Amino acid sequence: METSVLLNALFPDGHDVTQEDYFLGGTGIAAGQTIAVVGTANHAAIGVELALKLAGEVLRTVQQHPGRAILLLVDTQGQRLRHRDELLGINAYMAHLAKSIEVARRAGHRIVSLVYGRAVSGGYITGGMMADACYALATAEISVMNLPAMARVTKIPQDRLEALAKTSPVFAPGAENYLQMGALDELWSSDLAAALCDALQGNPIADQRRERGAERGGRTMALTVARRVRTDVVG
Repeated sequence: METSVLLNALFPDGHDVTQEDYFLGGTGIAAGQTIAVVGTANHAAIGVELALKLAGEVLRTVQQHPGRAILLLVDTQGQRLRHRDELLGINAYMAHLAKSIEVARRAGHRIVSLVYGRAVSGGYITGGMMADACYALATAEISVMNLPAMARVTKIPQDRLEALAKTSPVFAPGAENYLQMGALDELWSSDLAAALCDALQGNPIADQRRERGAERGGRTMALTVARRVRTDVVG
């Protein structure tokens, strides 16, 4: 979905969100309140400059508008794969973005993310999955690692991974699979303004992704293993 179309659908009561290259920033009116909007556009590859700009906008909101809800809009192909970014420590910049969002949460800001384009790898983890509640358009493309890359890392043949992806959402990309795994709260397909208003009403709760994944049949062992790690007595 085009960014301008999305923003108008989310904020029929008005917004002042602007786009600067791959960066989105501004405010919108939803649920009778002004909310901060921070995000990426045009399948952004997040390098050190963009990570700093995103984190800076989140921290500016915390400093200047205490308690204001934050909407993270996600359209990214992940972190930028350049020698320069790696030498500068892109991992630390991405961590800074994630920690900035955590600072906002601890300061009392309701944080909601919406994947409206692509969401890949670290760009999605830091700028999307760090939210209190994660949503996606039904047409969104989500993947943490594609199958060829997964095959190289795990040393499992790609054809074996492709076969597993047909029956297990853990190995398959796509918004529906991430919903089944519990990584997403809901998929939005119509009346985006109403969906956003509903999402803003909630309060931060403990991470429920393992529970949702078990209930939806997408991650059948994560909850059990986590409970055993927490409660089993060894020796």
